[in-house]
Order: sequence, then structure tokens, then C-alpha cells
Amino acid sequence: MTLLDPEAGPLLVASHNAGKIAEFRDLLGPLGFEVVSAADKGLPEPEETGSTFEENAQIKALAAARATGLAALSDDSGLAVDALSGDPGIYSARWAGPNKDFARAMAQVNEKLERSADRTGRFVAVLCLATPDGATRLFRGEIEGTLVWPPRGALGFGYDPMFRPEGQERTFGEMSAEEKHGWAPGQAHALSHRARAFRLFAKEALGVS
Repeated sequence: MTLLDPEAGPLLVASHNAGKIAEFRDLLGPLGFEVVSAADKGLPEPEETGSTFEENAQIKALAAARATGLAALSDDSGLAVDALSGDPGIYSARWAGPNKDFARAMAQVNEKLERSADRTGRFVAVLCLATPDGATRLFRGEIEGTLVWPPRGALGFGYDPMFRPEGQERTFGEMSAEEKHGWAPGQAHALSHRARAFRLFAKEALGVS
């Protein structure tokens, strides 16, 4: 039994982040979904008062599902740096300020790491699927890596240009969307944190291996 039917109607992506919405469309398209976003629907952004990625993902998905009557898929994600005790973590977007200046955010991370020999960290993505009746399911993906300086590449978004995933020579900012995700339905391997969460979503919510 699957949790979702792509034929039942559009799936609402509970986000206003253009880069994230584009990644959702890239990953959901092959699964047969019509995708609309919270930005398309003119929904307000709920206050993220949770203390974990899971809690914030649930807040966003539930708010969108209840406001529209559609099944909603949200994502709360961020960069967790080992030498910074997991910061910026759930505050990754806030480090970029109200203007979403991720060049500033990356510089801030690098500045805090200047006296540390440890530049390891991970990207974390937690997806939450919510239905209008309040039911939720969570799917978590992570990818380990190293933080480089200066940033490399103009692809991707957020902290991608300073994150070199484990086992790779290029940063996410130097990879195409297909290379960064490294996953499509039916494939066992996924590279990015979001693709790894989507692989679980596809298997558990849709029955796609």
C-alpha cells in the first residue's frame, strides 16, 4: 500500500525558496507528480519554531496541507559543521540574513573555521509528507563532506559552492543538478542529502524501489 497516488492531484511543495523548489521539481518530475509550491499559492511562510530539522519540516508541511487541502511535502535542511558544534544547522538560512546572502553566510562559516584544522561537516535534509488530516511521515538524508575555501562553482544554491562531498573532487556548486543528486527512480545510489531523503520517500510513500 502506497501513501500517495500521483494521479490523485497536485503535490504541494511547502517552500518559497526558488532553488529548493527547482530541486523538488527535478526529483519529483520522474515520479509523475504535478508540483505546485507554497509560493505559487501565495501562502505565508510559517514561523519555524522547532529545535530540530524534523520539527521544522513538520511545521511547514502541516501548515501548507491544512491551508490548501492538498498533500504537502516540505524540507528542512542545512549545513552542520563539526567544529562549530553542528552550527549553522537548523539556522543555516538565517545565517544568510533577510536578503538570503549565502556568500555572506559561507564567509561567516569560513571565518569561524580559520583556527580549526577540522573542516568536516554534513548536509542534512529532512522531508515531511503531510496530509490535510494532520498525518505526517518523515524521511531523512545526510551526506558527509569537507568545507573548502574559497567557494567553487556557480551551480546549485546556498552553501553548495563550499561543500565538497566525501569521495568527490568537486563541490556541489561545480556539479549539474543530475550530478549533484546522483539518483533517479529505480536507482539504488543517491549522492546529495536531498536525493537520499527522496530515495526513502519514493520507496516508502510510493513503493518505488
